[in-house]
Formats: sequence, structure tokens, C-alpha cells
Amino acid sequence: MLKESEAGAKTDDICRRHGISSATFYTWRKKYGGMDASEARRLRELEAENAKLKRIVADQMLDMTSMKELLAKNW
Repeated sequence: MLKESEAGAKTDDICRRHGISSATFYTWRKKYGGMDASEARRLRELEAENAKLKRIVADQMLDMTSMKELLAKNW
């Protein structure tokens, strides 16, 4: 879609054809503009991995907090 826009197609026509809003198109253009498909795919993979790692850290922090509370009650 971004390549179509760079080739000169109108943004409204592209959005209508692909069923997205113009706000979504401009967000994607801001985020993925100037990237190849492989670079965009790699970016999505890294974002997914980052989200997974953040969930793991949050779970660990929750476990640590609950253990601290449990130890504080026992003493």
C-alpha cells in the first residue's frame, strides 16, 4: 500500500480499496515508510519478542511481590 502511494496513487483510493481508514494509513506510513518488506517483517518480530519479554518481567515482578508479602506476614 505504501509503495502504491509512493507511485502516485491517491491515499483515499488506496484506503478504500484495502478497507482501512486514512488515519491507519498515515500511522503505517509514519512507522513503516522507507522500509523494505523484510525490514518491516523483522521490526514486527522484534516488537513481538519485546512484548513477550515484558510480560515475563511483569510476571517475575508479580511473583517477587507476592513472595515478599507472604514472608512479611509470616514474621
